[in-house]
Amino acid sequence: MKDLILNLAPTGMVPTREMSPHVPISPDEIVADCRKCADLGATILHVHARDESGKPTWRKEVYARIIGGIRETHPDVIICVSLSGRNFPEFEHRSNPLFLDGDLKPDMASLTLSSLNFARTESMNAPDMVTRLAETMAERGIRPELEVFDTGMVNYANYLVDRGVLTGPHYFNVLLGNLASAQATPLHLAAITQGLPQNAYWCAGGIGAAQLPANALGLLFGNGVRVGLEDFLWLDAERKQPATNAQMVERVRQLATTFGKSFASAGQVRKAFGIGRHDA
Repeated sequence: MKDLILNLAPTGMVPTREMSPHVPISPDEIVADCRKCADLGATILHVHARDESGKPTWRKEVYARIIGGIRETHPDVIICVSLSGRNFPEFEHRSNPLFLDGDLKPDMASLTLSSLNFARTESMNAPDMVTRLAETMAERGIRPELEVFDTGMVNYANYLVDRGVLTGPHYFNVLLGNLASAQATPLHLAAITQGLPQNAYWCAGGIGAAQLPANALGLLFGNGVRVGLEDFLWLDAERKQPATNAQMVERVRQLATTFGKSFASAGQVRKAFGIGRHDA
């Protein structure tokens, strides 16, 4: 695929309204932000759900409201649900959104390939959990969004490919800048991407102030970017200009134009990934 992928992560597990007034929290707010950013060119939406109090939730009923709301107006955009290991250790909880059906079934689901530490919290992803989630996705016809933070996670991806647990085409988010993981440098990025399996697409995202440098690397050398308030709440490294998701999408579009690049349509990405279309 010649053109680039634009993956939006609008909410995440950590950001709150106290941290930024622009973080979409309720299903209606998430839907509205996703629709706006899809109009601006976002082709994959990496969504987290929140409950009535604003805390992260695994419940498929909440994901159904978000997926249904987005697909009412944007049936082509690819929707990825989070199966994060930060808050929910049980397989039954983490896998719950995978069991939505029909037009509410997600196209993709996140799969972090190993446990890791963040600055203040951890994400637990035991080998058995990673394998069970991947196998359930395969059974349900949902493609994994493979999240890697360092070279060890790439090794594990290849291990699962060799055993037939993961089948291509593969899509990776390479996430750089986390305190305990690979940084947003060409050397660290090259060490990760040179080991990816065949038939793989990858986008670069950055944690905190690494977001913009990582996005630039993804535009120049990869298949696109991941961007959004999940990863950073500011437009500037000095943290003086609060960001919106739409502003971040607009910025990477302008940067891509500067580099002589363009973004693919959602339909093009669906075809490249082998994901069928959901009708509204």
